[in-house]
Amino acid sequence: MADTMKAVVYKGHGEVALEDRPMPVIKDERDAIVRVTLSSICSSDLHIKHGTVPRAKEDTILGHEFVREVVEVGSAVKKFKKGDRVSVSVETFCGTCFFCRNGFVNNCVEGGWELGCRIDGCQAEYVRVPIADMGMTLIPDYVKDEDAVFNGDILATGYWAASIGELKPADTVVVIGLCPLMRVKLYSPSKVILIDVNDYRLNLAKENGLADIIINSSKEDPLEAIMKETNGRGADRVFEVAGLKSTFQLAWQAARPNAIVVVVALYAEPQEIPLQLMYGKNLPFKTGGVDGNSNYAEEIMKLIQTKQIDTSCLITHKAPLNDVMRGYEVFENKIDNCVKWVITPYER
Repeated sequence: MADTMKAVVYKGHGEVALEDRPMPVIKDERDAIVRVTLSSICSSDLHIKHGTVPRAKEDTILGHEFVREVVEVGSAVKKFKKGDRVSVSVETFCGTCFFCRNGFVNNCVEGGWELGCRIDGCQAEYVRVPIADMGMTLIPDYVKDEDAVFNGDILATGYWAASIGELKPADTVVVIGLCPLMRVKLYSPSKVILIDVNDYRLNLAKENGLADIIINSSKEDPLEAIMKETNGRGADRVFEVAGLKSTFQLAWQAARPNAIVVVVALYAEPQEIPLQLMYGKNLPFKTGGVDGNSNYAEEIMKLIQTKQIDTSCLITHKAPLNDVMRGYEVFENKIDNCVKWVITPYER
């Protein structure tokens, strides 16, 4: 391998750049080095770019959602070997601390969200994966890279959110903001109501069976529409994914009394909880970073294998790492109806 590689680096102050960076090396016996063939640009990368993730470090390679080939493993890595195809979790976790033993890997004492935030991530040609036995999942031969690329982050987030939402059959579910909460449908809800401001994204969700009712909140009052669809009660479960002040308020307003509100969004500013207005609704809020543990990753991979989860509709744009700066522009501004921009290897 060469001494340097191409990588997308967070420079601070709203700036990211494609640069030459040193090739990653094994630093700990639990590490693996992975050659990246597919990665993606995520909304969390935009939050870092604009300085709204306080724990993010400048001069870090961005990216945390990717797949491909193990090229080297440390001496303590037992589950994987050179040549294995893997997907990688957004979370770095040891599996043995108090939080990991209780399933709260986002708060692992050795990690949490590290890749592409506090340590170098995957928008590069190669990446070092810490504690690889915990954070990597083997991709079966008959699962394509494109099908597995979202396993470690957006699918894990959706899986986790649906789990803590305690969904039951026949629930009415509201999802605010397009996201791959694809596991929601596996719980047999009576209807899934999707709120967004983009007709293309709304229609994409409905055409692919991810939503039953679509509401463009820029064209009609979403709360009024939700109440109409729920006989005036409100939804049994609400998932807030959009991350705006208005959508946070809509989340609790759209929930029926004694419902559950799951806040998946990452916010750029503090949110207000008007307890005096909410009094009597008896609403539990569940929020935080994804606890995407190894069991989640394995279960999601099985759902992908059996075609119960299909994310192909989300990949609207694909281009080599050479074009990644254009990718950030297109993804951030939703140019050409971009839902997900997937990055292929750098072309020399």
